Amino acid sequence: MTTFVGRVAIVTGAARGLGRAAAVRLHELGASVAVNIRDAERADALAAELGDRGLAVPGDLARPGLPAQIVQHVLDRFGRVDIVVNNAAMARSARFADLTEEEWNETLRLNMTVPFLFTQAVLPAMKAQHYGRIINVSSSAGRMVSTLGGAHYTASKTGLLGLTRASAKELGAFGITVNAICPGMIDTELTREHASNDLLQRLAAGYPVPRLGTALEVADLICFAASEAAGYITGASFDINGGDLMM
Repeated sequence: MTTFVGRVAIVTGAARGLGRAAAVRLHELGASVAVNIRDAERADALAAELGDRGLAVPGDLARPGLPAQIVQHVLDRFGRVDIVVNNAAMARSARFADLTEEEWNETLRLNMTVPFLFTQAVLPAMKAQHYGRIINVSSSAGRMVSTLGGAHYTASKTGLLGLTRASAKELGAFGITVNAICPGMIDTELTREHASNDLLQRLAAGYPVPRLGTALEVADLICFAASEAAGYITGASFDINGGDLMM
């Protein structure tokens, strides 16, 4: 695995699951890591666990202006931003007929608009250093349709893939790559909140690799996309789903 010594990363939605695993893995490999969690105490606890190279940047990302404030805070502390992992997401399982306009708008804002705002906010710093890695955590839902989530989740994760391609096309000339990670059924707290163990076992049994994925496996894929080794890959969508979707 590559080293991230001297690199600075921001990971959103780092409280648990994929976000926490990515933050910890990037830190293990040498990066300084700013962790966004809505709850300040949990953000402080994770930053303390990471040590001197950890930084808490708490807050509700739906709050206007917060992505830009977080980027500025990280620049003030570390002097640069090399990697942004846009992982924070809303994943509720409301059925189509019951889905409200408010929930639709909230989901699209967090899952698609916030990654756009973070990408925009880090552009000046990444352009100045002629280096950047933007990793958007989408989903297999963005490639087909969600198994457990609703139409708002599927639409937002599909839109995030479009944002990934469009920003990759424009930003490559500045040394900035933009890629998406599309996890399938991963064994996280969020997954188990939305499905029983029996249902998850039945789903996993039908995959070519007949098990759920792990957060660490996704974190390692994020780290590859964030590494210098992936410098000629941009606008890509990395599937990690045990073969549930093959394209």
